Amino acid sequence: MTTSIKQTLLDQLRNRTARVGILGLGYVGLPLAAVFAEAGFHVMGIDPDPRKVETIRRGESHIQDVPGEQIARLVAAGKLEATTDFSALLETDAVSICVPTPLRKTGDPDLSFIINATDELAKYIHPGMVVVLESTTYPGTTREILLPKLGDEKGLKAGENFFLAFSPERVDPGRKDWTTINTPKVIGGITQDCSEVASVWYAQALKTVVPVSSAEVAEMAKLLENTFRMINIGLVNEMALMCDRLGVDVWEVIDAAATKPFGFMKFTPGPGLGGHCIPIDPLYLSWKLRALNYTARFIELASEINTNMPRYVVSKVQDALNEQGKPLKGSKLLVLGVAYKPDIDDLRESPALDVIGLLENKGAVVTYHDPYIPSLKHEGMTMTSAPDLMQAVRNVDCVVIITNHSNYDYPAILREARLIVDTRNALGSAGKNSPKVVRL
Repeated sequence: MTTSIKQTLLDQLRNRTARVGILGLGYVGLPLAAVFAEAGFHVMGIDPDPRKVETIRRGESHIQDVPGEQIARLVAAGKLEATTDFSALLETDAVSICVPTPLRKTGDPDLSFIINATDELAKYIHPGMVVVLESTTYPGTTREILLPKLGDEKGLKAGENFFLAFSPERVDPGRKDWTTINTPKVIGGITQDCSEVASVWYAQALKTVVPVSSAEVAEMAKLLENTFRMINIGLVNEMALMCDRLGVDVWEVIDAAATKPFGFMKFTPGPGLGGHCIPIDPLYLSWKLRALNYTARFIELASEINTNMPRYVVSKVQDALNEQGKPLKGSKLLVLGVAYKPDIDDLRESPALDVIGLLENKGAVVTYHDPYIPSLKHEGMTMTSAPDLMQAVRNVDCVVIITNHSNYDYPAILREARLIVDTRNALGSAGKNSPKVVRL
């Protein structure tokens, strides 16, 4: 019987008659849903947010990386549906959990989204189902939290009558070269059979699947990827602080080092870390290890440096204004770009939010402009993007470049601004040679 359940599910996955459920229709879930639907699966997206569901039902997309035309076509073809009703899971055979995993203010992991999604899934789980967790978390989450709720408490056994695995999302919003469909997909199951079933499922839609020996290996691999970036960004941010003390141009130093064709990978400093992964994921690992009486020193040091970069930016703004005989308090400032990285509409964990908050706390009058983010709300702060960029540039005492969107006319901004603090080297050599530009 065990063989028949596994084999029946494998056959359904290979001939794409298995019905797919995606829990969470955000930056990870919606692109994944579209990829599975394009591969020929019937996909049911489930999200508690009725606005997302209604947007998809209208054949529209709320995610920049997923074209509205694609959603409209898939919905019209009956390949993609969306609902807020978790009972739709009764009709699914393969389920991917793509929900957020933020940090609490205390720095502890907030697993409430994973737990809530798992509790809902547990109501409708049935033999012959494969479940894959994609939400980034600490090693052991799949086995310690999902397995008891979906297996033991329901009388199901992983690897025999249902299949459970972890596969870390690797979404980098705004990329055109590496997307959901062609970024290699690491998959690790609770058992070998779980890994096999999950790998077969994903292989029907994605170009490259990389099976590993366990869910814990897959969970840890994701944390290594993001910890690597976090620590190297922390290193180069500290290099910027050191170069500032030494009177050396950190951007020139980085460009010179990057000419080495081996043994060096280029990272650049900035106003802080943003996004859904790098500022958060390594701290999941650090938190887990503290419970094992181990201090992840590299992670905690890099986090300290990166977290303090917004304050450093504010000090640069304050010093730049002081050189012109102006106090920060009462000065009019324009923050240019609030998305966490260029050319996207993603505000999650953006350092711009901290920079704006710190500047306002010191009495500055702050406005912002971002072509991708018309308005923002954050911890009681509500702002709208300046309607006329160049007028805003001319009307402020200082422009602070936080996000270097490629569609900004930087020569015009340089020409019209009174003072610029450039945290991204967006102005390049023109900024280096201008007396009204202060670079990080």
